[in-house]
Amino acid sequence: MAKSEVKTSLLDNMIGVGDSVLLEPLTEDTFLENLKKRFDHSEIYTYIGSVVISVNPYRHLPVYTPEKVEEYRNRNFYELSPHIYALADEAYRSLRDQDKDQCILITGESGAGKTEASKLVMSYVAAVCGKGAEVNQVKEQLLQSNPVLEAFGNAKTMRNDNSSRFGKYMDIEFDFKGDPLGGVISNYLLEKSRVVKQPRDERNFHIFYQLLSGGSEDLLKRLMLERDFNQYNYLGLDSAKVNGVDDAANFRTVKNAMQIVGFMDDEAESVLEVVAAVLKLGNIEFKPESRVNGLDESRIQDKNELKEICELLGQDQAVLERAFSFRTVEAKQEKVSTTLNVAQAYYARDALAKNLYNRLFTWLVSRINGSIKAQTKVRKKVMGVLDIYGFEIFENNSFEQFIINYCNEKLQQIFIELTLKEEQEEYIKEGIEWTHIEYFNNAIICELIENNTNGILAMLDEECLRPGTVTDETFLEKLNQICAIHERFESRMSKSSRFLNDTTLPHNCFRIQHYAGKVMYHVEGFVDKNNDLLYRDLSQAMWKTNHVLVKALFPEGNPAKMSLKRPPTAGSQFKASVATLMKNLQTKNPNYIRCIKPNDQKAPRVFSGALVRHQVRYLGLMENVRVRRAGYAFKQPYESCLERYKMLCSQTWPHWRQGARDGVKVLLTELQIPPEEFSYGRSKIFIRNPRTLFELEHLRKHRLEDLATLIQKIYRGWKCRTDFLLMKKSQITISAWTRRHFQRKKYLQLKSKTILIQSYIRGWKARKLLRELKHQKRCEESATTIAAYWRGTQARRELKRLKEEARRKHAVAVIWAYWLGLKVRREYRKFFRANAGRKIYEFTIQRIMQKYFLELKKKLPSLSPTERTWPARPYLFLDDTHTELKRIFHLWRCKKYRDQFTEQKRAIFEEKLEASELFKDKKALYTNSVSQPFQGDYLEISKNPKYQKLNGAVEEKIMLADVVNKINRANGKGAPRIFLLTKSNFIIADLKSGQIKSTIPVIDITSVSVSKQADGLFAVHLKEGSTAAAKGDFLFNSDRLIEIITKLYRTIFFKTNQKINVEINNEFLVQFNQDKVCVKFIQGVQKNGNLPACKRKNNRLLEVSVP
Repeated sequence: MAKSEVKTSLLDNMIGVGDSVLLEPLTEDTFLENLKKRFDHSEIYTYIGSVVISVNPYRHLPVYTPEKVEEYRNRNFYELSPHIYALADEAYRSLRDQDKDQCILITGESGAGKTEASKLVMSYVAAVCGKGAEVNQVKEQLLQSNPVLEAFGNAKTMRNDNSSRFGKYMDIEFDFKGDPLGGVISNYLLEKSRVVKQPRDERNFHIFYQLLSGGSEDLLKRLMLERDFNQYNYLGLDSAKVNGVDDAANFRTVKNAMQIVGFMDDEAESVLEVVAAVLKLGNIEFKPESRVNGLDESRIQDKNELKEICELLGQDQAVLERAFSFRTVEAKQEKVSTTLNVAQAYYARDALAKNLYNRLFTWLVSRINGSIKAQTKVRKKVMGVLDIYGFEIFENNSFEQFIINYCNEKLQQIFIELTLKEEQEEYIKEGIEWTHIEYFNNAIICELIENNTNGILAMLDEECLRPGTVTDETFLEKLNQICAIHERFESRMSKSSRFLNDTTLPHNCFRIQHYAGKVMYHVEGFVDKNNDLLYRDLSQAMWKTNHVLVKALFPEGNPAKMSLKRPPTAGSQFKASVATLMKNLQTKNPNYIRCIKPNDQKAPRVFSGALVRHQVRYLGLMENVRVRRAGYAFKQPYESCLERYKMLCSQTWPHWRQGARDGVKVLLTELQIPPEEFSYGRSKIFIRNPRTLFELEHLRKHRLEDLATLIQKIYRGWKCRTDFLLMKKSQITISAWTRRHFQRKKYLQLKSKTILIQSYIRGWKARKLLRELKHQKRCEESATTIAAYWRGTQARRELKRLKEEARRKHAVAVIWAYWLGLKVRREYRKFFRANAGRKIYEFTIQRIMQKYFLELKKKLPSLSPTERTWPARPYLFLDDTHTELKRIFHLWRCKKYRDQFTEQKRAIFEEKLEASELFKDKKALYTNSVSQPFQGDYLEISKNPKYQKLNGAVEEKIMLADVVNKINRANGKGAPRIFLLTKSNFIIADLKSGQIKSTIPVIDITSVSVSKQADGLFAVHLKEGSTAAAKGDFLFNSDRLIEIITKLYRTIFFKTNQKINVEINNEFLVQFNQDKVCVKFIQGVQKNGNLPACKRKNNRLLEVSVP
């Protein structure tokens, strides 16, 4: 850390002087020369103690990168070169770690870069504070509020393409961790006169041009606007287009920012409708008309614009037209309506446009505050950022400049007070004696302006409220009477004879000696601008609109809330706002950024000395430096001082083992610095004169050069020794490799010669052996060849003999065969004709059968057992064979099909087969059951929690579970019951409760009776005398009758190995208690859907109606 401090200190590699407090000698010329020198080297930031001076470079500099943010993060203010990030980091860390509310005051004239400075401060704080989804959303909303306010509150001026035409103060609220929670924005004195009139080469507010350039065709059509700027009188045409400014892209940015901040789509649309209405107000023209009584009145020339405005605002056209032509004055209980002449009508039109836009801007700020306001009620830390107009001195200064300069007087007053207070607190904290500092106190100027009795603002309000004829001239006369003797007030019309002959001061002007210099104000327009009147008729007309936003902007137009009290003047409102702002700033720790414009051409690398000198004077920068230097010019913690200068003393270099304060004392004593040039604080050393600091820096520079020489010497010695040892080692290595090379080369030559001699000797021996072997082989091959030829001759002779013998035997056999054949033909010739027909028949039949089987192979049907097709019979005599083959093929494919069955599937088919044997062609319901698979457990007893109790009561495996209708034995009505079948019993249970009603062993079932019809009624006959048969047989109805009886039939067979009788008849007897009852099925109409209707006729008959 120490090395880093030495490398990056404010005093290292310094271009000019980074902190003007250390400037020596201190004059205005040296101050300006220092600023210019740093500006020429792209060093745009300079300190005055803790105050940052920012000179607008009018170009992009690579000093705002994320790397720069990390470089200045959590670093001491004076640790790095001057930068706005250093001030922002100091303010943020003081707020986060020391729990001190902060405010950053950014001042300077238009074009000096105040708005950009505020953006840089906010972007730095956003970059270094916490992360997280909610925190990032708050940061994004705070940052995106700037584009919205800039669009509606900024404009292009001669000095600045993006000049803020309002003052803005934002309180950013943080939690205890330093994460942003939200913010509150306050706006001051929007330049609403710009809406209706702009100076030459300047523009109206950005939003008008952005809307016309970037709005879609559909949006412009809804707002009844055209893209051509020339169509609107309120837009300055001299500089409608600005080089380097893309209004269309900026409009998209503004719309996106409004969405991020929280504006709903209908709210954004309403805002644009008001903007469009303001534009169209400027196109309303009036013409004079004379009445019978001789009074002049005005009329609207073209009512199309008025009609479109009324459509946009939901206004009755007649109401707004009357408000532009008449004015109603109320006095006590009387109302007087007067006509407006053309000049008054234009005044009313412009007043409405200005008030409408001003109130819209105030509503925007309030709406943004509603979105970015902190939602939690916990205690918050606050950092305020004030971006407000600087001191203004123009050729023609009016009411706006007077109000702005009054605000700057108050800011200068609080700046001096807080600066001295900060210095005094630090001196007391460090135990340094505080000496009074002489400085100019501008309270006398503030008193001249804001005094409640004799102040200029009070007299202006009094003049505005005075009955009778009130003009700017009467206001100036009153000033000349009251303020003539004030030392800071000048006027040629005053009683003071000092200025009677001052030709630089016109008669309709007065001059005030501000802290920044003398400013001459033209009184023309003071009274009107202070009154800021909007006729009551226009307020009431706006309140009567159907436009929700416009109605909310003019609450005083509500007749129920109408007041005859005069609204407060613009001056009194601004005075109260400034007082609130000053009170707010005094509760916070201040941080200052003074912005300076280097030239009027907005050109990079151009430094106008006269312009900068003027700004330095009215910003009071020289006085600020003198205040900072009045006590001690430089202060530094003991640790940093010792770390920086310890090499100047032999006792402290290279390491000091004791306390830092003792080390600094030893250092200054050895350097023989006069005691009056410094003082020891509790944690810092205070140096009175900058020359002392520069002497220390000079000594340090020379000492560093000596240390550098020493380091170079030691390094060179080490380097030479290292090089010598390396060369020595290299020489030894080279010698060893050289000797090895020559020895190896000699060895290889000797080896190659030896190998050559050995190869010649081995070649000679090999050739000698080869000759011997060749001779021996030649002798052996000759004997073999002779033997082979001899054996070949013998073999050919034997082969010739065998062939001759075989030829003789073959001839004998052929002759014998022919002879036998002749004998047989002679013997069987007489039988040939008798057997020929049978042989031909058998051959023909054999060929037909062969063809039949081959054709049948090609035409075999599919292997599905249900396939009934079979190739046609080709010959009548094959009828039995054809039928038998069909039967065999069907049996074979059925076997193949059965072989594929699983045990479960086999059981299902066996049940289906059993059902077929029992019911096919006997029961009409059977055909419906063929295609339905037998599932068994339809109720899923084991899975359904409703039947958990019933499942627990049944111990055996459930083979069938279904809901059936049990027929009442007494009246024939049905009731739903659960029918369960296990291997040993069938069980009847209640459907709702699951309680078991009856359990009947299957061995007690003797037979089952059903009808031949398509109904589902069946009777279960029980053994007489069995326990289950106490009440008689059971009569059920179910759509799954076939499955139930089949499973019941198979279960009883498997249990008893006996088949029960299944009676299928339209009449059968059942046993009910002690009676034999005949169940008779008749044709009838069913009343309950598909359920058969059962009716007990008497004790012996139960009729069942089936369709």
